[in-house]
Amino acid sequence: MEYYNVGKIVNTHGVRGEVRVLATTDFISERFAPGSTLYLQEETEPLALKIEKARQHKGFILVKFMGYDNINDVEKFRDHELMVSADDQQPLDDGQYYYHQIIGLAVETTDGQKLGKIKEILSPGANDVWVVERPGKRDLLLPVIDDVIKKVDLDNQLVKVELMEGLE
Repeated sequence: MEYYNVGKIVNTHGVRGEVRVLATTDFISERFAPGSTLYLQEETEPLALKIEKARQHKGFILVKFMGYDNINDVEKFRDHELMVSADDQQPLDDGQYYYHQIIGLAVETTDGQKLGKIKEILSPGANDVWVVERPGKRDLLLPVIDDVIKKVDLDNQLVKVELMEGLE
């Protein structure tokens, strides 16, 4: 089964088994809802953890897992990733994509010039930026706006772009 990161446990909180999570998902209320299951990345098999309660606190999500009632139970979770299974992913609207769908796609201009592959996605502000690794050249930073990204074809693993002046 495939798993996708939704956050990282950065510390414990208090003595009653809560952990402090830095969320990396747009679906915070669904992912951290009481009763939902998250998976803790471990060396062998992911560990399923059911959420008892969760709340936002100072830019983090404080999460309490069922059956883990004190700090000693959850200290070992520190610095581990929390994930959801592929089956638990939400369907997205047209024109929206999960990061794992975009990373690795080939990029070419609308006139067929091959540019490289998307290696990373940055989220610095108003829109994402796709980082394109180009052989023998510096990485190309593509803002994810309609003027630049013309077509995302997941079936053919290809993104068509129109380079604005100053991008290259």
